[in-house]
Amino acid sequence: MPFCKIICCGRGSNSVLKWKWIKLYRKEHGQKQVTWRIFSLKELHSATNNFNYDNKLGEGGFGSVYWGQLWDGSQIAVKRLKVRSNKADMEFAVEVEILALVRHKNLLSLRGYCAEGQERIIVYEYMPNLSLHSHLHGQHSAECLLDWNRRMNIAIGSAEGIAYLHHHATPHVIHRDIKGSNVLLDSDFNAQVADFGFAKLIPDGATHVTTRVMGTLGYLAPEYAMLGKASESCDVYSFGILLLELASGKKPLEKLSASTKELVGGKMRTLGATMKRTITDWALPLVCEKKFGEIVDPRLNGNFVEEELKRVVFIALMCAQSRPERRPSMLEVVELLKGVSKDKLSFLENDELFRSPMPADCNDCSGVDDGSDFISEEKEPKQEVKEVEGDTGK
Repeated sequence: MPFCKIICCGRGSNSVLKWKWIKLYRKEHGQKQVTWRIFSLKELHSATNNFNYDNKLGEGGFGSVYWGQLWDGSQIAVKRLKVRSNKADMEFAVEVEILALVRHKNLLSLRGYCAEGQERIIVYEYMPNLSLHSHLHGQHSAECLLDWNRRMNIAIGSAEGIAYLHHHATPHVIHRDIKGSNVLLDSDFNAQVADFGFAKLIPDGATHVTTRVMGTLGYLAPEYAMLGKASESCDVYSFGILLLELASGKKPLEKLSASTKELVGGKMRTLGATMKRTITDWALPLVCEKKFGEIVDPRLNGNFVEEELKRVVFIALMCAQSRPERRPSMLEVVELLKGVSKDKLSFLENDELFRSPMPADCNDCSGVDDGSDFISEEKEPKQEVKEVEGDTGK
């Protein structure tokens, strides 16, 4: 019996059913010992000081994340879902099931979960250096803790984690929400890809699934934002945006102020307007003009390896192309980031994409409410999940 059925049938508090699922998990995956466990609500109240506000690490549309400490002194991060609904139950079940199935040094480890009464809580390893977003744009951005070596390690580590999901996990997993706040950093600033609430499993023989669109503006691949076609290539696109963000310190979408003159009431007046420019629209012309020094994050004060910067930027823009068939796979991305193949990198640098800047477009902003951080499921294709048969040789 799959975990999601146990939860969604409203029987999540039944310990017998929970342990039946654990035994099934052990049998199917050949593991002698499960590395996560079921927490009681009482235990998590104690660990987080009754979900005290002072313990809160962050908050999003899903709910809140709290720091906690167990009786043995180990530190945990506790994600408490905000609202009990069928949708929230499904996201909770999907995330727990995927985290239980996948194990990789660059994927956030599951410590356990709690499903008592109306509560839906996921327990993770605590990451003391919080998220990549916090260091680029948030509370740690002024401290400049991310030197160039750390940024390269984060790029390679997160790429390896996503490559594992795409090519080594069974079945393959599409993350669907790759972004800076979902790349967490441990005590040594090693990357841990997190938050699998939007993830989708890809059946064998399918090239993609068509589904309702969820994700964060600025990171969505055009074919996914407009048509709801989710594939590994959509994660590749999002990772390309993340790479540019990591190298430049810029946000995926930048607000620009523009002024226009219009005749109002018989008088010519200057009107202000706000436009948004994608990070790719900003970076591509600079790459075509070989102005890499204008792309790198100024907080590095010139302390970076120029060849590595070029490599990261070229790879990022190849990943974030509008045509999915021209994007590399995550296995290729890992190889390129590590500089394993000099020939492939040279071939990449001479790609037609970098010969002349393309006309600016709004990529994943078309038809989307710019005031929202997340795409609402109700705004996009009504078809919930449709497996599309593709090249079985994939």
